[in-house]
Amino acid sequence: MNARPISRPGSALLRRLREPAPPQPERCGFCGVRLPSGHRHVVDTDDRALACTCPACAMLFETPGAAEGRYRKVPDRYLMDPAHELGRSDWESLQIPVSTAFFFRNTALRRLIALYPSPAGPTESELDPQTWEFTLGRTRLAGLLEPDVEALLLRRTTEGLQYFLVPIDVCYELVGRMRLHWQGFDGGSRARAELDSFFARVEQRARVLAQEVAS
Repeated sequence: MNARPISRPGSALLRRLREPAPPQPERCGFCGVRLPSGHRHVVDTDDRALACTCPACAMLFETPGAAEGRYRKVPDRYLMDPAHELGRSDWESLQIPVSTAFFFRNTALRRLIALYPSPAGPTESELDPQTWEFTLGRTRLAGLLEPDVEALLLRRTTEGLQYFLVPIDVCYELVGRMRLHWQGFDGGSRARAELDSFFARVEQRARVLAQEVAS
């Protein structure tokens, strides 16, 4: 007599629970519409968080003071300033323990925030205001920095110091990538490759500051 497998109640459900759930589509945080990849963000200045948004809802927050200033649309500009170079001594004065960091002005806390990627996510570094002013505060990029929605992104390399003005959501994208690929004490080769690729894309998108001012 041929034996047949015994079907136990709930066995199909258990198999489904063991399988990874399909990724859920991202939706606009305001109207709920499904969002494509590469969608825009706004900053919730009260909760100090990013919210995904569709183009129609993003337009509602383009005017300064919209929603009583709580939500601010993240701009899409990338700038670099080759006329103002930063050196190794500038980086050392910031006392950042890794090779990459970003800086932005937080209106809710009324101070400058310095963060860097780590295996645990964004990690804050104590930053003396005088050090910031001496090292970065007098640069032209710092003068153009929009609070909450833009950041100065810095990276130390063997060739020198790169720095850009970028949208704040790009910085958190970098943090997520580093957290995903980080291995060992220093991040490992995969994380370094991701970092190289990320900064190559930023540099490709960045406009020279003189061109931005003239436009």
